[in-house]
Amino acid sequence: QVQLVESGGGLVQPGGSLRLSCVASGGIFGVMGWYRQAPGKQRELVATKTRDGTTDYADSVKGRFTISRDNAKNTVNLQMNSLRPEDTAVYYCNAVKLVSGWISWGQGTQVTVSS
Repeated sequence: QVQLVESGGGLVQPGGSLRLSCVASGGIFGVMGWYRQAPGKQRELVATKTRDGTTDYADSVKGRFTISRDNAKNTVNLQMNSLRPEDTAVYYCNAVKLVSGWISWGQGTQVTVSS
C-alpha cells in the first residue's frame, strides 16, 4: 500500500521561503511531484521530477521553486523561494508507480503567504 507523508507547510511573509518534504513508501515511483489547490480553484501542477531527473514546472513558479528527489529514499522536496500571496494553497505530494502507473496523493499541507 502506497503512503505519502508530507511536511513543511506553514505561514510565511511575501518574499520568504519554505521547504516542503514528502516521503513515499510502498513502491517504486516513476514520477514524483507537487500539486496545489487554492480555495475555489482546481488542483494544478507545481513541479514534477521523473526518476531519471527530468523536471517540469508551472510557468508561475519557474525561477522561484526547485524540486529535488532522492530515488533511494523515495523522497521529493520542494524549495519555494520568493513566495507570493498567490502561492497560498494546499500543496499535495504526488507519486506515480513505475510499473502500474498507479497514482497516489498525500494528505496535503497548507502554505499561506501573507503579511
